[in-house]
Amino acid sequence: MFLVVVAIDFGTTSSGYAYSFTKEPECIHVMRRWEGGDPGVSNQKTPTTILLTPERKFHSFGYAARDFYHDLDPSEAKQWLYLEKFKMKLHTTGDLTMDTDLTAANGKKIKALEIFAYALQYFKEQALKELSDQAGSEFENSDVRWVITVPAIWKQPAKQFMRQAAYQAGLASPETAEQLIIALEPEAASIYCRKLRLHQMIELSSKAAVNGYSSGDTVGAGFAQAKEHIRRNRQSRTFLVENVIGEIWSELEEGDKYVVVDSGGGTVDLTVHQIRLPEGHLKELYKATGGPYGSLGVDYEFEKLLCKIFGEDFIEQFKIKRPAAWVDLMIAFESRKRAAAPDRTNPLNITLPFSFIDYYKKFRGHSVEHALRKSNVDFVKWSSQGMLRMSPDAMNALFKPTIDSIIEHLRDLFQKPEVSTVKFLFLVGGFAEAPLLQQAVQAAFGDTCRIIIPQDVGLTILKGAVLFGLDPAVIKVRRSPLTYGVGVLNRYVEGKHPPEKLLVKDGTRWCTDVFDKFISADQSVALGELVKRSYTPAKPSQLVIVINIYSCEHDEVSFITDPGVKKCGTLRLDLTGTSSTAVPARREIQTLMQFGDTEIKATAVDIATSKSVKVGIDFLNY
Repeated sequence: MFLVVVAIDFGTTSSGYAYSFTKEPECIHVMRRWEGGDPGVSNQKTPTTILLTPERKFHSFGYAARDFYHDLDPSEAKQWLYLEKFKMKLHTTGDLTMDTDLTAANGKKIKALEIFAYALQYFKEQALKELSDQAGSEFENSDVRWVITVPAIWKQPAKQFMRQAAYQAGLASPETAEQLIIALEPEAASIYCRKLRLHQMIELSSKAAVNGYSSGDTVGAGFAQAKEHIRRNRQSRTFLVENVIGEIWSELEEGDKYVVVDSGGGTVDLTVHQIRLPEGHLKELYKATGGPYGSLGVDYEFEKLLCKIFGEDFIEQFKIKRPAAWVDLMIAFESRKRAAAPDRTNPLNITLPFSFIDYYKKFRGHSVEHALRKSNVDFVKWSSQGMLRMSPDAMNALFKPTIDSIIEHLRDLFQKPEVSTVKFLFLVGGFAEAPLLQQAVQAAFGDTCRIIIPQDVGLTILKGAVLFGLDPAVIKVRRSPLTYGVGVLNRYVEGKHPPEKLLVKDGTRWCTDVFDKFISADQSVALGELVKRSYTPAKPSQLVIVINIYSCEHDEVSFITDPGVKKCGTLRLDLTGTSSTAVPARREIQTLMQFGDTEIKATAVDIATSKSVKVGIDFLNY
């Protein structure tokens, strides 16, 4: 029995943890305040940045890493390895393995697994320290159940990668696998949203007056009220989760559907859930979709704008030669980005670091001011205080591509027949704080369904993940992201099987490479569900039986040689040493697959001798 559940939200741009003691599950504590922090950015979480010494040893994480790196002399900084926003690599790498590399700010490469393990180890140490201080006695890792959240659209290898990194960081081990739960971000958000009371959220719909506000002034007034509420609550880090179902939730009936739109720094995840009464279990209706449309997209547009004004060659050089100043510039942009709003009329000023102005002059031989005058970018001017002055239109234009992608993705989703009758849309994740995104979602879908934003929207996932760790049974049914099966031999049927698959063995005609399906992509799977198949070895006397497990992203698959089929496990059943006298005439090997949270376990059993072998499905090592 674990004494405490600690959830880690390992985000693209920022990370944090929260915890709850199993004996008082209604209190969720968000980690203590971090040292450092930026003007204009609230710190319940810390930036996902990590710094290694020139010898590649862990130095610091978060604000501490950023500030230390920033204070290094440029010549020295080149030796240190500084990484930020590295989680995106797991999403964008098609063939992720244990050896995938990341590139630090100075261009040096380092193993991704190492970086993720360092980061998780850092959180582990921080959390255990805080728990020990709070309890007044030493907390052991074995007292903790860990929950790590990952985007639902991540492919299986990325989820397995996260578990491997956690093992390396010492959160759990293959022997104590159940000590660590990998939770999907939108599911965690969903669990938290069920508990929301009316005073804990803002409704953005044109449907009805909310809390006594008419819809016209809901957005403005609702936010003013919410910001005030958040400001008052910021001091307290303990959130009470009442053990009730929130009011909105109690309006949902059996079979009702809602969408969770989880928009973070790197990705946007869309998941449709359906309520299953009586316990209100969640059923995932539609396989998670989404893509790399997080708030990083806005940073990328800002970078493109800088390239347009100052030249791509200069920006590339500046990033390499003055990496700390580049980080500084992006921090300045981040706080202005948070000031962007649909009704803003006054310009946004972004301070250019002195070394930017200085280095530009050396590089080009003319001033930054000259470059701005010469570039035909209308909405960006130079102000005499050494700042880039952006009109609100210019800032809104930076948000547009990312927000357009999100809206378009949601439109596609709403076209699907099983999604047509959605009652609520919950907007969660860090990017959901952006008024421009809120307004766009409201404009597009306000009359289709009710749009709800939890108040402390950036912490929704973290809190839901803690609730999930306290009661993992709440999620009952998921959609399988892949088709799984094993490779077998079937009796060859003339006219049905392709001639190139014919294999003649001891006078028997076999068809090779047949993909025997256990479960299809998009099929509903209850957690813990077992799927069984029985096979007979081609020869009863065979002593070593090898069963290969394969997966495929789509469902139309007949042979293991079809395009898109990947091997992801091998069961090797060695029957030597079993009494040879009792070789039955027909040997039966039973194969089972069990579908867990993000793990899938396979087992093969020889029925005659009940000898068995187990294997976890592995997407990283094949």
